Amino acid sequence: MLASASPRRRALLAQLGVQFCCEPADIDESCLRSESAADYVRRLAEAKATAIATQLPLGKYAVLGADTAVEIDGDILGKPRNYSDGLATLQRLSGRHHEVLSGICLQSDGELETCVVSTTVHFVELSRRVCSAYLATDEPWDKAGAYAIQGLGGAFVSTIHGSYSNVVGLPLAETWALLVGHGVMTALESSDE
Repeated sequence: MLASASPRRRALLAQLGVQFCCEPADIDESCLRSESAADYVRRLAEAKATAIATQLPLGKYAVLGADTAVEIDGDILGKPRNYSDGLATLQRLSGRHHEVLSGICLQSDGELETCVVSTTVHFVELSRRVCSAYLATDEPWDKAGAYAIQGLGGAFVSTIHGSYSNVVGLPLAETWALLVGHGVMTALESSDE
């Protein structure tokens, strides 16, 4: 069970060949005062997994929760609220490095296992005109940091250090390890072994 409505997370999890259904968790995603980005995504991933797992029979389903945030200068940048917020976010990322952090949590048989993955992304310099043109598309509005690396926003990225799939919204290597560690079959395991 995937505790997310994100189409990007659904697509990434499907890449692993996992049989799953989606049940988005309705939780408060507000950042706590003085909370680091790593603690924030860890807490939300755990809250999402737990919220859905408590609605299901114990031991019948593994529930995967995930959350992604962008951090720059110690500030957590979420999804843009409006044009002004999106413009300020893109201008702040312009020509600089930022961190994309994802927390993933698997709740299985009453046990919780969580990890946080961080990827460093560097943006090229962006003009106000380019930012405005990008904000006129549908792409940035439901994305942490106001961009999608897997879409048009990928043109802004000059370098990346770490997991590409993490920046999209679900770090595949770590997700696969969590799933396999809890006996969840993927396309990479044989049921004959």
